[in-house]
Amino acid sequence: MGTSDAKVAQPDVCSGGTFLVERSTCTGGNEPRPDHGSATRTGRSAMPATAWKEVVIDGKVKFKVPAHLELIKKVGSGAYGTVASFQDPKSGTKLAVKKITDAFHDLVDGKRILREVKLLRSFRHDNIISILDMYPPDHPDFDDIYIVTDLMETDLHRVIYSKQVLNDEHHQYFSYQILRGLLYLHSANVVHRDLKPANILVNKNCDLKICDFGLARGLGNDEDDPTLTDYVVTRWYRAPEVVLLASEYTKSIDVWSVGCILCELIGRKPIFTGKDHLDQIKKILAVVGMPSEEDLTWLPPRSPARNFIKKVPPCTKQSWKSVYPKATEAGIYAIERMLTFNPTKRATIPECLILPYYETLHMPDDEPVAETPVDWAFDKFTPTKRLLQNYIYAECWKFHPEIQQRDAKLLDSRGISELLR
Repeated sequence: MGTSDAKVAQPDVCSGGTFLVERSTCTGGNEPRPDHGSATRTGRSAMPATAWKEVVIDGKVKFKVPAHLELIKKVGSGAYGTVASFQDPKSGTKLAVKKITDAFHDLVDGKRILREVKLLRSFRHDNIISILDMYPPDHPDFDDIYIVTDLMETDLHRVIYSKQVLNDEHHQYFSYQILRGLLYLHSANVVHRDLKPANILVNKNCDLKICDFGLARGLGNDEDDPTLTDYVVTRWYRAPEVVLLASEYTKSIDVWSVGCILCELIGRKPIFTGKDHLDQIKKILAVVGMPSEEDLTWLPPRSPARNFIKKVPPCTKQSWKSVYPKATEAGIYAIERMLTFNPTKRATIPECLILPYYETLHMPDDEPVAETPVDWAFDKFTPTKRLLQNYIYAECWKFHPEIQQRDAKLLDSRGISELLR
């Protein structure tokens, strides 16, 4: 995959500021890479860890980590598992270690974890989280997964709702970096589908990384996904076409989400806070106005979505300047282009990057794209516990090839051997 070693020029306002908020449970960052021998994302040359130790987090969750790491603190926990921060006392490198307990109990969640791992292992971009290590399981019949990434100070949700001063340079720089990451993602044939402030990691110099790819899909994938249609938490950032046609996955849905995030940065609160599907469309149309017949041509003629829209009381378009009086003209125009109701008229990511709003940040020679698109063949299987264990084991093996010899007598009977080639 394509990469860029150059850094996006930071606005002066970001270079010295410190966000007085702790980061959330996603992980990523720009710390120096940890020393795992000569481990790389693509190679299998990691040196075996000489010793491991057990660390108990909050008196409840047992972590197995390399013996040289020192626990800093628990970062967060939830349905996905527990995240704790650790430090290498020799190098000073800080890491985030996520332990997903009983990862294969729910096969849909298990497949999401595998999808995120496979995608992140193939990406290489400044504005996308990367996996540094996956600690090896003790046995091929394992239940827990450890994923190691860099540690970042906070996420955009916490920044927005903190007392941190955010000016127009912040709004520009944060949204530009999201667009820069999406340019790469979309070129790799990936639509994120779940962009929201909590999935955008930030550190104190305003560097930003996109995380949480569990709902990502390939372009043109019209697979019906009921878990998305009822994914209540992220409804506010969903494009109209996703609310109306749940299986519609195009690049334009990510652009809409960036527009919502930009609005939230400027207004310090979400722009469209729908309580359900119909209310979400109502909230959107109350600002952008009722679409014309021309702006509904992308909807099938007999689509139930057309009746859905007719249920919304007639409303006229509001001036974005009246919604965000303090926003600049260039900022208003950027919002207008990203939050266009008709997805076929909405700005693309390349078009967003050349908007006047990003004039001082846009550098075509430092906006890398993927060398090759993601081959989504890895995602086309019906998950079983055994299959998920095997695929995750193979990903751990790429970091810790020594487990192949340790488990040699067990691999054939599990169907793992054929994956380690």
